[in-house]
Amino acid sequence: MNETLKIQQRHRSIRSYTDQPVSDEMLNAIVEAAHRAPTSMNAQEISLVVVRDAERRARVAELAGGQAWVAQAPVFIAIVIDFHKTELGLRKTGATQVAHESMEGFGVAAVDAGIALGTMITAAESLGLGIVPIGGIRRNPQGMIDLLQLPPLTFPLVGLSIGHIAQDIEQKPRMDISSYRHDERYDASGYSAAIDAYDETLMEYWKRNGRADGTPWSTNLAPLSRVYFPQVKPVAAMQGLLNDK
Repeated sequence: MNETLKIQQRHRSIRSYTDQPVSDEMLNAIVEAAHRAPTSMNAQEISLVVVRDAERRARVAELAGGQAWVAQAPVFIAIVIDFHKTELGLRKTGATQVAHESMEGFGVAAVDAGIALGTMITAAESLGLGIVPIGGIRRNPQGMIDLLQLPPLTFPLVGLSIGHIAQDIEQKPRMDISSYRHDERYDASGYSAAIDAYDETLMEYWKRNGRADGTPWSTNLAPLSRVYFPQVKPVAAMQGLLNDK
């Protein structure tokens, strides 16, 4: 197995960072890797906002629901859907952009944001750094828009905290790969057994790591029983990302 695969397969989310800065050389390499990542039709409808200022990172941590590690890690990168950029390109040719008003447009941008996120994760971990993705910036998207001074037709979709690891952790187990990989056709026949087994495995993991507050996977899914970031749709609409086509 090559080193890239080893890095990807030992991934874990880190929430404890030293105060050592991430060097410009490392940060530039991470951003440049994401910059070269694929986007649909080469539209490049993704932008990154790099936040290193401590006060601004503290504000991001607050907006994300009090995630202290966002303030602790020396670098936070917001991944932004950017149809403002593409609109400028179309305007040059005299065309009118419509994709930003569609579910397809938002979906494509979300996929491309995910590709950028995954690329930065691998790049950062290859440099020995720790990372944790931050979806919580969608908790208060208007606050993030104001903080990052984002124009219309943009939306802060997800972020990434990056830093030197202070306290490493055991890699969290996953559900059996048979519940993830489907050959030729989708087959959910083994899901119930896999979920039961994983609930037990995850509880053992929490106990080994002293997490008295740890819950089974099925219990941890409780946020999916509601729209847990309800401001996403109205704020995206105010930004011009209507999703009505």
